Amino acid sequence: MNTALFQEKLAEKGIQLSDHQMNQFQQYYETLVEWNEKMNLTAITDKEEVYLKHFFDSVSAAFYFDFTKVKSVCDVGAGAGFPSIPIKICFPHLEVSIVDSLNKRISFLEHLASELGLENCHFYHDRAETFGQKAEIRESYDLVTARAVARLSVLSELCLPLVKKGGHFVAMKGSALPEELKNGEKALKTLGGKVEDLHAFTLPIEESERYIVTIKKESTTPKKYPRKPGTPNRSPLE
Repeated sequence: MNTALFQEKLAEKGIQLSDHQMNQFQQYYETLVEWNEKMNLTAITDKEEVYLKHFFDSVSAAFYFDFTKVKSVCDVGAGAGFPSIPIKICFPHLEVSIVDSLNKRISFLEHLASELGLENCHFYHDRAETFGQKAEIRESYDLVTARAVARLSVLSELCLPLVKKGGHFVAMKGSALPEELKNGEKALKTLGGKVEDLHAFTLPIEESERYIVTIKKESTTPKKYPRKPGTPNRSPLE
């Protein structure tokens, strides 16, 4: 996906990017490739692939969820900043928090935010399990998002404790989602979430399957969740 097609496809979805925003995406790409030479951030470095599989794919959440109606967003396990940094570029009013367990990725993200001139971005070196138990953080975000970090039953336990009551958890998933959703019913119910919307689409050009699941936080998450680091993965709520 070249830059012109990237801009055109987003415009078709009502996301108009200024020259400044397009320059931010270009700077993002250059910084990603530069840092990728000294640390493993992504296996994808070809420019057109980065624009399709990282940038466009990240922003696709905004095709089905209205980011203009939320302010605080937390991205769990963002790695090199996906999906939250591309979304932040498109919606500059957002206050974005990213939690990641690898400190060198946090260093990259701090440098990236500085290079792109992004304001109201906060980066936390932490495990999602311990992050979600912090009193000042827990149930404080309008929206929590994650992109293909773990299966839905596990992801729900990492993300839903961070969502304020009445807020949303948006999961970006691949072709395994229908089965994950079935296996994740118990987790959602236990943690206070309920599926509000489910959208399927194919990524342009390569036509791989994608799903955007919007889960509403209907009730408070019991205090025991999330459990200790590693437990959600070893013993998912299924």
